[in-house]
Amino acid sequence: MTKDKYVISKTKRYPYYILMFAILIWFVAMEIFGTNERMIDMSADSLIYSGSFTWQKPDGSAESVDVPGHYSIPAGETMILTTTLPDDYNAHVIAFRSSLQDVKCYIDGELRTEYSTKDTRLSGKNSASRYIFCDTSSADAGKELRIELTTYTHKYSGVINPVYCGDRAKIWVSLFDQNGSETIIAFFILFSGIISVLFSIALGLVYKTKFDIEYLGWCMIMGATWMLGESKLKQLLFPNSSILSALCFVMIMLVPIPILFYADSVQQGRYHKLHQTLGYIAVINFTVCTILHVTGIADYIETLPISQIILGVTFVSTLITFYKCMKQGTIRFDRLTLIGLSAVMISAIVEGLSVYFVVSISGMFMGIGMIILLFMSILRTIRNVHNMEVQRQQRALEKRRQQTERLSLQMMQTLALTVEAKDEYTRGHSHRVAEYAALIAKELHWSPEEILKLKYAAHLHDIGKVGIPDTILNKPTRLTPEEYAVTKEHTVIGGEILKNITLLKQSADVARHHHERYDGKGYPDGLKGTDISLYARIIAIADGYDVMNTNHSCRNSLPEASIIREFRENSGTQFDPELTEIFLMLLEEHRLDINSDYLHPENDLGFTAIENDINRFISNVMTTMKTHEDSETYDFLTGLPMRSRGEKLVSQFMQKYDGCLVFIDMDNLKQINDTHGHKAGDRSLKLLGKLLSDMTPDAVVCRLGGDEFLFFMPNATEATITAQVHTLFDKFNAAKAKDIEIRSASLSAGLCMTTTKDAYEDCYTKADKALYYVKQNGKGNLYFYHQLEQKLISDSAINKDLTLIARSLRSSGDYSGALDLDYRQFAKLYEYINRLGSRHQYPCYLVMVTMKTAPEQMTYIENIEEAMECMKHSIHQSIRSVDICTRYSSMQYLIILFKPDENYIPKIMNRIFAEYYKLYKKHNFIPGYEYLRIMDKPAAEETRQR
Repeated sequence: MTKDKYVISKTKRYPYYILMFAILIWFVAMEIFGTNERMIDMSADSLIYSGSFTWQKPDGSAESVDVPGHYSIPAGETMILTTTLPDDYNAHVIAFRSSLQDVKCYIDGELRTEYSTKDTRLSGKNSASRYIFCDTSSADAGKELRIELTTYTHKYSGVINPVYCGDRAKIWVSLFDQNGSETIIAFFILFSGIISVLFSIALGLVYKTKFDIEYLGWCMIMGATWMLGESKLKQLLFPNSSILSALCFVMIMLVPIPILFYADSVQQGRYHKLHQTLGYIAVINFTVCTILHVTGIADYIETLPISQIILGVTFVSTLITFYKCMKQGTIRFDRLTLIGLSAVMISAIVEGLSVYFVVSISGMFMGIGMIILLFMSILRTIRNVHNMEVQRQQRALEKRRQQTERLSLQMMQTLALTVEAKDEYTRGHSHRVAEYAALIAKELHWSPEEILKLKYAAHLHDIGKVGIPDTILNKPTRLTPEEYAVTKEHTVIGGEILKNITLLKQSADVARHHHERYDGKGYPDGLKGTDISLYARIIAIADGYDVMNTNHSCRNSLPEASIIREFRENSGTQFDPELTEIFLMLLEEHRLDINSDYLHPENDLGFTAIENDINRFISNVMTTMKTHEDSETYDFLTGLPMRSRGEKLVSQFMQKYDGCLVFIDMDNLKQINDTHGHKAGDRSLKLLGKLLSDMTPDAVVCRLGGDEFLFFMPNATEATITAQVHTLFDKFNAAKAKDIEIRSASLSAGLCMTTTKDAYEDCYTKADKALYYVKQNGKGNLYFYHQLEQKLISDSAINKDLTLIARSLRSSGDYSGALDLDYRQFAKLYEYINRLGSRHQYPCYLVMVTMKTAPEQMTYIENIEEAMECMKHSIHQSIRSVDICTRYSSMQYLIILFKPDENYIPKIMNRIFAEYYKLYKKHNFIPGYEYLRIMDKPAAEETRQR
């Protein structure tokens, strides 16, 4: 919390301001209207020489002239003036001003004073203007005063300025009284110009920009130099008046340049070409005039009209462009500033034109105009500084906001990576998608900046999975329709997480829409065609390719030919057709080589060291959470992984190695618990867990729950796994013999030989079927699924399964009627209905619906789930409430029809299939069915195929 700045109260400040203003008014009034307390007469009239002058012409004639005055004399010709000093003359000096003239003063033929800069000036033809003082005394009364004036400039040839006589000090005091204010103003403007330039430079260093008041400062410095060069008092202030006089003309020639800079800066370069052209003209004029001046061809005063024309054109063009900008509203320009600029331009024009109408010019108009413009420009600069400070604060807030967003972005990236790291199959998925997407973007000729943004969006496209339960994300078997619906929510969740990240505006859109389809049948919003953003369409292709090209727990990666066929078949439906062609070109030309190892994206968004430290901290926290989560997935009784982790590990090993999947069940565990208590049952489970752990270091073992265990033996043959399982049985039987309470326990095992091409879910189901066959045939033994297939005599594989199911379903239980049941509940219902039918002679039938893949079609998980969901809905709509249905496998449903007429079964199934075809339009799966009558006698189990 910051403390407010202490401020003097208004009740104290305002009275002070009023008092000081009143003192100022009083001082000015007293100086103007008060009594003059000077000790000497300061009026110029008392010092003016009262005698008459005669012009002695070269032809010998004489003419009486008025002083001051201006007479026509050729340039370079000397003008001779004579006068006779009064008899009562007693002044100390005779003084007058030369206007670019060489001067000689004679009294009674004696040269008293001479002024010429011929030997001291660096260049030019004329001497600088100045006051000439000729010493005199009362002894000179009645003598002739002779003044010779020579100039080489027509403008000042024949100029006679006022002649003063009296005390030197009084004359200077009078001149200062007449001209001192202009000189003071000139110095004030010079000082203000220097301060303006320095102030502008300082502000530029602080705010890292240029302020246009700097150019105004240079204008003021040049204007002040002009005023000092024309000052009547310059010979008192500067030792070399010639240099200052020449500099005065140089300023007139160069002053258009800062004026043009100022206008161009304020107008933001809208008329840059015009200003640049006028600037070049001014520089060329300065160069030519300087050459003429140095060579003595023409003095600056003689070429002055051209410079004044250029200056006038500069003023007019500047005013016109400012007016146009204000009228068009292209610049924010204060009207008071325009008034100040107009004032200084008008005063400069008046000052320049006065050269041709008066001999003596002071620069007073220029000074007043510059002061007005300075005041206006200071107000404008203060406003600009205020606006820049506001913008600086806004940029600081924006930078802080972006830093916060970058930190959030890093957190999300870390979180996304942690989610991916939970599953070996998804690890690196986002990185690979980003790399594939970048290759597509390069073919579209995107800029590196846009490609980088695309990669960032790709890295976060699955961030919504943080809101999906791990039990669904890491499930090694196929998802149920309900679970699949839950996973779809990750798009909505991701969009909500990223919606406030303006640093990467595309990320929220990509997270939400990367599962949209080009034909509008995607999710979550059903967008179609180009309504889906280009970012999302690119990442959809990259995402789809990585899914097909990567091993998953439920299937292996597809071969390249199948991937190409899949993309071509879905071009224009699931994927953007144009982007698909680009991607297929890359794929077929083998240009999809990427670095599969994840690297953090380029740090072009400016992550700081602190943010990276926080990122590492978050990563460590997530790792710790993951470790803790892993510790919770182990069964503390047996020390084995629990079902979720165990199935995941087993499915991973099955992708890498051929081998055997073994499903083990402990028989009579319920009887042990009921007879001897759960401690005895726990001892038997702990014993089996230890034996399984010690069996072989290569096996992957887990406890599925209750009395069921699962393990996978890599690189096992039928003979070796049979020997190992029998050894396990022998060790268990030997160990249980020592504990009387668990002697009734035994082991049963179902086995399924696997290859790396087999899906875990199918192998699990087969091992489970083999186990149930063992349990229905005496328990305490092992059986292979392929032996079970060979044992059953049937014309088709489906018949074998149906007959096997009919036999293995028989188990004691009671009716728990429900439409959606798992396989164990279905078995109990089957036995109940079987007995009910036998007792009352009710005809009941077991029907298996099987979905076959159509020729030349790929089995894609999303299509499978969609088709099975449609079949489920069709069955539910077509069977009665007394009938029972469950999903038996990834491609099969089991139905029990209670008391139907067998002749109506084909009609029932046709009604189901007709409803299915209405719901599912793709025709890439063909449904079929088998049925048999449920009876106790196996001989009656004759299947019918449709």
